[in-house]
Amino acid sequence: MTDELPAGLHPDTLAVRQAIARSPYGEHSEALYLTSSFVQPDAATAARRFAGEEDGYTYSRTSNPTVTSFEQRLAALEGTETAIGTSSGMSAILLMCMGLLKAGDHVICSQSMFGSTMNLIGKELARFGILSSFVSQTDATAWQAALRPETRLMFAETPTNPLTDLCDIRALADIAHAAGVLLAVDNCFASPALQQPTRWGADLVIHSGTKFLDGQGRVMAGAVCGPRPLIDDKLAPLIRSAGMNLSPFNAWVVLKGMETLSIRVKAQSANALLLATWLESHPAVARVYYPGLTSHPQHALAMRQQSGLGGAVLSFDVRSSDAAAGRTRAFHVIDCTRVCSITANLGDTKTTITHPASTSHGRLTEVQRQAAGLGQGLIRVAVGLEHIDDLKADLARGLDTLP
Repeated sequence: MTDELPAGLHPDTLAVRQAIARSPYGEHSEALYLTSSFVQPDAATAARRFAGEEDGYTYSRTSNPTVTSFEQRLAALEGTETAIGTSSGMSAILLMCMGLLKAGDHVICSQSMFGSTMNLIGKELARFGILSSFVSQTDATAWQAALRPETRLMFAETPTNPLTDLCDIRALADIAHAAGVLLAVDNCFASPALQQPTRWGADLVIHSGTKFLDGQGRVMAGAVCGPRPLIDDKLAPLIRSAGMNLSPFNAWVVLKGMETLSIRVKAQSANALLLATWLESHPAVARVYYPGLTSHPQHALAMRQQSGLGGAVLSFDVRSSDAAAGRTRAFHVIDCTRVCSITANLGDTKTTITHPASTSHGRLTEVQRQAAGLGQGLIRVAVGLEHIDDLKADLARGLDTLP
């Protein structure tokens, strides 16, 4: 039994109320269906359900009521027809690529994407004959120039990890659609609390539910959101065979996290703006990368695409004379923290801090890092819900004592 909701509800309400599938017991919270399989009433019904001729749950690798609730709620928040849950954000990207691309096809990606995404598409998928080009995140003409007759997909993340570069989603969507190409957008950093990529023309939206959707660093999860024909016809059959599915327990955890998504992300964004403003004035900081600052080259675009907020992630360069000194000084700042957690995860209520060049982007070549603008003195901070004065003091502990 699923609650019937009136049409036109605000996304904040949908985040709390959408897709609550109650069992006959009538529980108030979403039910957690921890089962590998489902008992069928008779052999004929089982045959129809396994053949896809009748709706019904058969096996949790194919579908599960708790996972369905997660998918329906996320689709409602993203404004898409449907979504499909996966075991992680990277498995969502793999599912999308395997479902939409074949040997000889070409995909265009931002050269500023998450390191694992770049390795997956540029290295691993290349072994299966899928071609790729990596272009400037911010230069729409570079995306246009990279198009080939065999191009099938354009894939961007906005803002990027860790330099918070934005792409103009509408501009890229127009380029893609004029060429008969799909546009996918990784919405991990902004989340649907701030940004709905399909509103600006994107066809598919990728999520790492591990980040802001969960919000407390508890479980791994991912999703692809988009139109029903693409999800149901191209991706759903593959997930049944490949086993990239989201576990019911993880889906249940993220469902609970999504209830507070909007209030968390907006509060974290407010904290991030205060911290970025303070960092920008610190003499030991060479540059701050944060879309909420007027100094960010794409500030106006960020305000338009991201509901007037800069998001909860920022990065900054420690002032240094060269790369070796930058790495040493960045490590000093990170190691002096006592409140921030030294971890590469983000989207948590707890503030996290990391050195991207040696962690999240450590497997890239130095040439790739330089192309993406990732220096050794760069530090990324994913701002949480601690008091802003404590966060400033925590970073000042290292910045004020740099050798």
